[in-house]
Amino acid sequence: MAERRMMSKKIIDSDAFTEMPLSSQALYFHLLLRADDDGFLNNAKKIMRDVGANQNDYDMLLMKRFIIQFEDGVCVIKHWRIHNYIQKDRYKPTLYTEELSLLTQKENGAYSLETNCEQFGNNLDTKMYPE
Repeated sequence: MAERRMMSKKIIDSDAFTEMPLSSQALYFHLLLRADDDGFLNNAKKIMRDVGANQNDYDMLLMKRFIIQFEDGVCVIKHWRIHNYIQKDRYKPTLYTEELSLLTQKENGAYSLETNCEQFGNNLDTKMYPE
């Protein structure tokens, strides 16, 4: 995993992002910094504890679709490929290949969940959300 990450101003200057509480914004940055080279991580709760964030901050990121949560607790930064480009000689593929296989990549680089549902916390909502 790389030691440096980039952040796209297209995402962090958006109204959707700046209208979130600062604590949710800070959690997003910490998740972004700790994600693997495909934008996945499996320790969001640990990161939340480490930085003093709470479940409401995480739920806000889910609700605003800045992260995608999988049933097994793994999550992915939706706009990872907009934020980061990693050179092939430095790229280390994710361990979460099953979760990656459930995603499609839009033309702009954003991940989209391929199934007919997205999980938000413990609730399962069966309608497809606009991207």
